[in-house]
Amino acid sequence: MVRTLNLDGDKQADLSVHGGVSKAVYAYPAEHYDFWAKELPDLKFSYGMFGENLTTEGLLETETSIGDRFRVGGCELVVTEPRMPCYKLGIRFERPDIVKRFLDSRLTGIYFAVLEEGEINAGDSMELLTRDKNGVRVDDITRLYAGDMGDSNMLRRAAELEALPEKWREYFRHKLEKNTRAANISPTPG
Repeated sequence: MVRTLNLDGDKQADLSVHGGVSKAVYAYPAEHYDFWAKELPDLKFSYGMFGENLTTEGLLETETSIGDRFRVGGCELVVTEPRMPCYKLGIRFERPDIVKRFLDSRLTGIYFAVLEEGEINAGDSMELLTRDKNGVRVDDITRLYAGDMGDSNMLRRAAELEALPEKWREYFRHKLEKNTRAANISPTPG
């Protein structure tokens, strides 16, 4: 059963950074497991290793936008944000370098908020109900966060996304203001 805060039986260790309304369901693409198997051949991979609730096919960060709505089984979900790795991923993989590698890969997976609670089952399809009109993809958010702060247009678009949690929008507004201040400073002739 998918609930507003998570799936029945799912527990998050640190609710200050895990879980919550905007991170109720975490999906990770099955397609990414091939990448990781090549990157880390000494590890045995199985679905769920990244802590996802759903291992999906065909739902990629490069093609999915913040605010896109999906029907899965009896529930309705909305895309809210990419996953940002923390030290616990390093513990799970017994590799401190996995946090940086995960972020650098841009293969973050996708967090969802639950718009309508309901049951899901293995094998249920994910039906796209609506595409968000803003077209800011999940990987755009990751790219901005990982350091591409020079894209003021994308920063502005991200800062205005209603489906993106306020903490993210505030972060991007701050970066946009910083860019604006830096652009308004002109060198004095020497």
